Amino acid sequence: MKVLITGSSSGIGKAAAEKFLDCGHEVAGLDILAPSITHPRYSHTIVDVASGELPNIEGVQILVNNAGVQNSGRDIDVNLKGVIRVTEKYGVRRGIQSVLFVASASASTGAEFPEYAASKGGVVSYMKNVALRIAEWGATANSVSPGGVTTALNDRVMRDPKLWKQIMAETPLKKWASAEEIAEWIYFLAAANKSMTAQDLVIDNGESARANFIW
Repeated sequence: MKVLITGSSSGIGKAAAEKFLDCGHEVAGLDILAPSITHPRYSHTIVDVASGELPNIEGVQILVNNAGVQNSGRDIDVNLKGVIRVTEKYGVRRGIQSVLFVASASASTGAEFPEYAASKGGVVSYMKNVALRIAEWGATANSVSPGGVTTALNDRVMRDPKLWKQIMAETPLKKWASAEEIAEWIYFLAAANKSMTAQDLVIDNGESARANFIW
């Protein structure tokens, strides 16, 4: 299948791209950063999903909306409006098979930066709207909402022993997910799943059972 992944140069997006490539798919990546994957079935366009000119990519069957920022002053523009721009161009069309959104546990708990939590809450709501519109083609739309993930975006707290201890006190399973684990969930929902749609899966090691945000 032909897969389009935004935010594919690092973190969850890169892990997802590598997972799809390992499983034999063709992957196109969009990111503001240069490509970090070299593979014969991978192509890359440097673009800001919120304001750049989106390239013409034909035949997208799976769309993974992963690109995002945190506490940037542009959270609504990138995380929500950018997602809508990308989805309306590539995802809401005949031939699409699935659209997968990377939201956040904060979409449910609100326990993060205000604009970030609001942007991800909007993503979950928009996901349900998309699910209803693409169902006529037999396509699914779902979202994953990770809690803490061990990516460079979270280095600030992962490298601070005091903050990390507080975070683990708020996390029942006493660990965070890796980007590769979230990529497995993305792959299952986007490529293997045929019957679940309009649903958000929270993958947070139990942290949303509590709602104290530590930064």
